[in-house]
Amino acid sequence: MDVLGVMVGLALLFGLVVAALVVVGVVKAARAVGEKMERQEAKARRAVENVTLKAKTYTQTGPQGQISAVRLGLRTSLSGTRQVLEGGLTQDGQLTESLALLARLDTHAAELDGELRTLEREPDVGRIAAKLPELRERAERITHSAETMRWAAQDRMHRFADDELGRLSQECENEAGALRHWDAAAGAAGAGAASGARSGAVSVGAAGSGAAREAARDGAARNALPDGTSGRPSAEELLGLSDPLAKLAHRLRKPTAGPSAG
Repeated sequence: MDVLGVMVGLALLFGLVVAALVVVGVVKAARAVGEKMERQEAKARRAVENVTLKAKTYTQTGPQGQISAVRLGLRTSLSGTRQVLEGGLTQDGQLTESLALLARLDTHAAELDGELRTLEREPDVGRIAAKLPELRERAERITHSAETMRWAAQDRMHRFADDELGRLSQECENEAGALRHWDAAAGAAGAGAASGARSGAVSVGAAGSGAAREAARDGAARNALPDGTSGRPSAEELLGLSDPLAKLAHRLRKPTAGPSAG
């Protein structure tokens, strides 16, 4: 009985936990759907108001038309800045701070839009003329702040795109060089052949010049001998008999004297 009671208690506890989780999930889903519907409704209402303000700027004249133009410019500037920042948030997390600043600007813009809406219903033309310059100046300050953030975000995204494109172009050039690897190999082989040819020409030239110098020396030695014979010594010169033989030949060529008369 005790085991059965424990099992029943665990089953009940598990059922309660599942029911609680289901209720929490349903509540969260309903809340998310409600928030989404509210956002869509706010966007639709804002779009209708923008169209109405644009129509008033063309149809109304005087202070009423000026107030509508100020409200429309304020809304358009903030909406454009919000689109740029939200669009770049997925690629640049630093834009989160810019969105926080834009939310604060939205608060001031909403207060100003309420004052302009109240002034738009003011029947006293004199009061409208007195309050409108101050409200227009506040609207210009908010608009300028929003435009400054929007332009800075656009320049930042443009710079990131240029840097990424530069890196991608360099990678493509490297890949193209790797695909044309045979060009580099052919260039290296041609350079090696040209270097070998130059070395061979230098060796042949050096050998030729050495042979020419040796031939010149031999010719000079032959020209130095008066009888054109070779420069090798004769047997008489080696035995030292050249001078006695010359004297003997000289005595034999002398004429002999005849027999004396007595």
